[in-house]
Amino acid sequence: MHRLIALLLVVTAAAQARAADLTLDRLFASPALQGAAPRALKLSPDGRLATLLRPRAEDRDRYDLWAVDTATGQARMLVDSAKVGSGAALSEEEKMRRERLRIAGTKGITAYQWAPDGRAILVPIDGDLYLADLAGGVRRLTATTQTETDAKVSAAGRYLSFVRDRNLHVVDLASGAERRLTTDGGGAVGWGSAEFVAQEEMKRDEGHWWSHGDRWVAVARVDESRVPVVTRAAIGAEGTRLVEQRYPAAGAPNAAVDLYVMAPDGSGRVKVDLGPDADVYLARVNWTADGSALLVQLQSRDQKKLDLLRVDPRTGRSAMLFSETAKTWVNLHDNLRPLKDGSLIWSSERSGFPHLFRWRDGRWTQLTRGNWAVEKLAGVDEARGRLYFVGNADGPLEQHLYRVDLKEPGAPVRLTESGWWNNAEMDGGAVRALVTRANPSQPPQVYLADGRGRRLSWIEENRLDAAHPYAPYLPGHATPTFGTLRARDGTELHYKLLSPPRVAGRRYPVFVDVYGGPGARRVTRGWGSTVQQYLVDRGWIVFSLDNRGSADRGKAFEDALHLALGSVEVEDQLAGLAWLKAQPFVDPARVAVSGWSYGGYMVLKLLEAAPGAYAAGVAGAPVTRWELYDTHYTERFLGNPMKDPAPYRAASALEDATKIADPLLLIHGMADDNVVFENTTALVARMQEDKRPFELMVYPGATHAITGEGRQTHLWRTIEVFLERTAKAGAARAETASGDPPAPPAAR
Repeated sequence: MHRLIALLLVVTAAAQARAADLTLDRLFASPALQGAAPRALKLSPDGRLATLLRPRAEDRDRYDLWAVDTATGQARMLVDSAKVGSGAALSEEEKMRRERLRIAGTKGITAYQWAPDGRAILVPIDGDLYLADLAGGVRRLTATTQTETDAKVSAAGRYLSFVRDRNLHVVDLASGAERRLTTDGGGAVGWGSAEFVAQEEMKRDEGHWWSHGDRWVAVARVDESRVPVVTRAAIGAEGTRLVEQRYPAAGAPNAAVDLYVMAPDGSGRVKVDLGPDADVYLARVNWTADGSALLVQLQSRDQKKLDLLRVDPRTGRSAMLFSETAKTWVNLHDNLRPLKDGSLIWSSERSGFPHLFRWRDGRWTQLTRGNWAVEKLAGVDEARGRLYFVGNADGPLEQHLYRVDLKEPGAPVRLTESGWWNNAEMDGGAVRALVTRANPSQPPQVYLADGRGRRLSWIEENRLDAAHPYAPYLPGHATPTFGTLRARDGTELHYKLLSPPRVAGRRYPVFVDVYGGPGARRVTRGWGSTVQQYLVDRGWIVFSLDNRGSADRGKAFEDALHLALGSVEVEDQLAGLAWLKAQPFVDPARVAVSGWSYGGYMVLKLLEAAPGAYAAGVAGAPVTRWELYDTHYTERFLGNPMKDPAPYRAASALEDATKIADPLLLIHGMADDNVVFENTTALVARMQEDKRPFELMVYPGATHAITGEGRQTHLWRTIEVFLERTAKAGAARAETASGDPPAPPAAR
């Protein structure tokens, strides 16, 4: 028995030793540590197949198209991205499209679409279009030197549409005949694609829409001639390219977007009446269930009003159905669902939280209610009168799939297991669901469920067994603790904390991971970042706090940022810092803060607001002047600077840059077209003029996301070395000299 116990102790010690060997090189190598987490999950129209993009074990950034039989669970590769395609370099347009979709750095197959008849799948690869059948055959549809983008199979499956050279083209799939429907595209004018702010900020990546039965196609015409041209220097390792980009910075003119309806051959074209105000956003376009009318959402320039129009496709005449208004801004959503009886499912925040309503002939029926948020409408089963949605009725840390009755809506029925962060995609009839779930101890899994939420089969179990990529590091996995603290005004704020095994009486350094901006969160019961696990292995406590302004806590919680970016979120993060420094296990002299994009902006604002409070800061791709950012995002929160520049001055990270006294590492991609590099150079100039020291790391050719195994490894090694030298080392020397850890200062 003693020998067995000794053996178990040796095995346990060896496992713990292996767990301590998590390295930066392994974090970004293939296969991915979280396992084969698929993307672009879809169900075939008949529900017999689940399709997904799965990364290759030897190359975590290359994706292939796979299909899983929903009856047997058998998986097979449908399209091998290494065998299909020309291998041509990506066009600048395609690179920027992937940047907008947050898939920059991916290779192989990045998107696909089921043909409505379920017999084939449209697959764009290397700028050309392919049609894959279910037996593994692949038919090439285009073979040009140009890139075909925004491709679609029409609703009835008779046509393929795509954009080439800024004009809309249609191919008759039976005959193979190709026709160009528009002719004046080119230069500042484009047909069939979404404009920059629609893709980047409005989550509308479509520019044309087929009606049911393929009778009509609605097409957006974008004229960017009024949009200022910005010359952006894309500085790469082998030289600098000057890119002239039409960028609608805050206060500048937007693109003029018109909407037309035409037949599949381009005949019978009519212009849609979008009203007298030309300075509006084309937010969403849908067809009614029978294809007899268009449903068009228009958002005012100040974003305080959202109109839903019904349009006659034969004449282009429009009629107002209803409007949503707000004193701050109206959030856009994708929860409109036209039903066969002519009624509409719609999402509204008029109750203070996003909830689902049914609109019918001017009458409203509220379907969900409470102090929680509906994230998205997942499906509608009209035959059974059931509605499915994803939301957080069980608390803001979890997300679940729910069901509610359409005719007698009551309390929603949760269909997914408690303790997880879930998402779901359903088939057209809402009979089957693909559920993606994760929790702090389990990386993402995907399973097929029925309408009652019962798991029918695994699509990707991603089981943490001995063969899993994360298995060698699992014994050292840190599970986060969750809690709440109070903002100065009494608002409850949620935090997440990961910690190495703590020794009583010892104080630890803290890595604060901050974002802080609207529309996002850090604190959920999902699978966390393996980078954070690496930091915990290196002795850091990792802390995140969702301040006021973060997503999924209701409109009032979000509205705290209106005309006040860089205010309450900074205040709340400093409240989190004070809470941290009061903990007996935290070394108050060794708290560092790091963030990217809005998080980078937050790092600057925090160092400016409280010099000496943090031991060091890492600001990645930070916004420093909001006048440099785009119209739709920035004006939503700060208004139009041409009308009132005061909120922009208050929100700027440049005004108080000379107050930064703590060690600062700035990081930026030198070809960033989202938060342009000028944001960092403006800060650099200000700091240099005031003789303020800082450190800078730039990535030639990199856009807003630093991608690639080598560069990501270098990025985090740079951050780690900087923090070891600044946040860790100075306080550690003081502790060694005195023999005791420094006493915590008074909370700021």
